[in-house]
Amino acid sequence: MTAKLNPACPHTSGIYQSRSLPEGHRYQVLALVLQGGGALGSYQPGVYQGLAEADLHPNWVAGISIGALNAAIIAGNPPERRVEQLRAFWETICQPPFLPASPFSSLDDSHWPGSLINMASEWQAWRAMTEGQNGFFTPRSPWHAYGAPSPGNTSYYDTAPLKRTLEAFADFDRINDSREMRVSVGAVNVRTGNFIYFDNTHQKLRAEHFMASGSLPPGFPAVEIDGEFYWDGGVVSNTPLKQILASEPRKHSLVFQVDLWSAQGTLPTNLADVVTRQKDIQYSSRTRMITDAMQAEQRYRALLQQLMQLVPAEQQQHASYHRAQQIACGRLLNIIHLIYQDKTYDGDHHKDYQFGPQTMRARWDKGYQDIHHSLQQPHWLAMPEPENPFVTHDIHR
Repeated sequence: MTAKLNPACPHTSGIYQSRSLPEGHRYQVLALVLQGGGALGSYQPGVYQGLAEADLHPNWVAGISIGALNAAIIAGNPPERRVEQLRAFWETICQPPFLPASPFSSLDDSHWPGSLINMASEWQAWRAMTEGQNGFFTPRSPWHAYGAPSPGNTSYYDTAPLKRTLEAFADFDRINDSREMRVSVGAVNVRTGNFIYFDNTHQKLRAEHFMASGSLPPGFPAVEIDGEFYWDGGVVSNTPLKQILASEPRKHSLVFQVDLWSAQGTLPTNLADVVTRQKDIQYSSRTRMITDAMQAEQRYRALLQQLMQLVPAEQQQHASYHRAQQIACGRLLNIIHLIYQDKTYDGDHHKDYQFGPQTMRARWDKGYQDIHHSLQQPHWLAMPEPENPFVTHDIHR
């Protein structure tokens, strides 16, 4: 491993990862799965930067909410420009839209006392609520509620600026080239309550599909797509992992699951902590519960495949055998799980809408460090063995 400066992203130390996929691997899918979490989402570009430096380029990216926006920037740019464009996107939306940036924004707070960090964090969260964020959302006029009723108008903020920002930083012709990368983003149909994935293998994706995935009510409005209105996928499920694991045809897969909320935490001792803990539990979406259930399912599929090899040839024409063929599977799955857990800026309930530039850079650095440590673990990228077809790794456990 060697070290070098990375001028494209000054948010990191520029440590180059030499570890890549093992020679002779049989992975058919390299997936990047991005959870929702608002301002916490700047952790995910740090993870992606580490993957890119290790020459680990996903051929499938799935996201919900802020994860969907990061997915758009990744899929909408060539590999050599993705980190640069992610950085430009986050530097854009982490500025206030109207008044000058806070004096806190240009200061190095790495040596500040905790009380001053909390004060700066409160101030930047308050500005996000009252002013919005540049190229992302702006507060609606107090008089808009008296206008004509409209599902796309029922929110505290207007996200029209986000459409222009996405179209500026992402090439939608590239996003819709599923041969380059498969893209899936989750949303909820407001009328039916059904969860849906917009996927570039099934439809042409526009900025509206990604905006719908991030339209968390009542802050953001429902987004109309082909006559239906959609809200943030996190209303139902904030983690798109199951979309990858349940896909057919079943393929050998290496999955990087990047979560922004930690299901595990401390017992709250005041009302502010209760709000914070509630968000952690609500939006963590039980990633490990999903992996445990899918792990058991894959082991049963693999066992069924082994048993079918013992069926005599004269019995293989039976209808039950053909049904079993559709269920049996020897797919190998390797999931590397990363969870944002740095609490320096995040002890308060506003962590998901605190878009301060220095906080964004700190979260980015943390993502980069976490993937760096993950990729240094021996054998974590190795193909699972058929006897244990579903493995998970997590530096936080």
